[in-house]
Amino acid sequence: MIDNHFLSDRQHGFVHGRSCTTQLLQVVEKLTEILDQGGAVDMIYLDFAKAFDTVPHTRLMAKLESYGVAGQMLQWIGHFLKGRRQRVVVRGAFSGWADVLSGVPQGSVLGPVLFVCFINDMPENIASFLFMYADDTKLFSKVNSKDEADLLQNDLDELVKWGGDWQLGFKIEKCKVMHLGGRRNNEYGYSMASSDNSDRIDLEKTVLEKDLGVWVSNTLKPGEHVAHAVSTANRVLGLIKRTFTYMDVELMKQLYTSLVRPHLEYGNVVWHPYLKKDIEMLERVQHRATRIVPGLSKFSYEERLRILDLPTLEYRRNRGDAIEVYKYLHGKYTVDATEILPRHQTTGMTTRGNDMKLMKRSCNGQIRANVFGNRVCSAWNSLPQDVVSSSSVNCFKGRFDRWHQSTIPGAT
Repeated sequence: MIDNHFLSDRQHGFVHGRSCTTQLLQVVEKLTEILDQGGAVDMIYLDFAKAFDTVPHTRLMAKLESYGVAGQMLQWIGHFLKGRRQRVVVRGAFSGWADVLSGVPQGSVLGPVLFVCFINDMPENIASFLFMYADDTKLFSKVNSKDEADLLQNDLDELVKWGGDWQLGFKIEKCKVMHLGGRRNNEYGYSMASSDNSDRIDLEKTVLEKDLGVWVSNTLKPGEHVAHAVSTANRVLGLIKRTFTYMDVELMKQLYTSLVRPHLEYGNVVWHPYLKKDIEMLERVQHRATRIVPGLSKFSYEERLRILDLPTLEYRRNRGDAIEVYKYLHGKYTVDATEILPRHQTTGMTTRGNDMKLMKRSCNGQIRANVFGNRVCSAWNSLPQDVVSSSSVNCFKGRFDRWHQSTIPGAT
């Protein structure tokens, strides 16, 4: 499927060189581009009903065969899927065995891959933007007029029809619509046909959704995610403080970096904060963590970081931005880097810094100015040639850290 480029470009789940981050970056890029040009966007979050459990085996096999899977490989996959049985245990009481007639085995390596193949053709007749991460699906479009809203509704109806044809229905009560663009958005309504096509059900409106682990609001500002991340990290930090009666520098560093800091950094290239209040809110969690070790509270924050050998979270975010750019420009991802990171045209010109400079695009608003593709340009373009041309990600990390230490005295 990968070698023959059969997989949809809109699928980011269980595909080599793609991730939650690559999908969210593409989505935010499209959204901010439309909004910055004065448009409004309606985005529909879709939820399949027991997606992995309802894939019909016969139709899945037919799809695999249409992609060229044949012979013993196709037979082997058939045997992997069919002939399974299950039963339920409640308080030691067992139900009878029942045959499993549909679905792909969850917890297996092959199961999610088969599911991705099954829904691979879902975007084919869709004119709006559609992005998938396995069964997690988003459909959105610019809606400056009723006609554009009708086109989005038509695409939604097309997806419902596709689901009916392939026996993979949507859980309508969990499908929601988010209106973006503030006062410019007329907040048109959208509906989906019920499973028996007896009536149409209006979609619920939402202003905040957890999208692949990142909280996305209808303003696209990072504050909501920052608040959730800080709240979760503080709870874990409080649990550590109550649980451990002994604490030293090494133990605290290990607990903090493995259990607390990941909550403050997950997906931060997507929601990188630019307001001072959000930056300080995140840093205060690390302030609190460094004071837990007995005897360290008397030192300044900078000194505590030096003793624990920890950088600031702000530096970690900037470093993470640079690592992400490196991965895109050096082909570590199987997505089109030019959509997010257009290159600066340097043909016939002598430029300072490096020969992989990025082009900073003009924008009208603060959100677009701070989106990943624009935010990273100045910092990346200032990096020296030997850093950006590193032979591997680990090599880039080491060279970036050394370069940073040489330019900013006292950097950790």
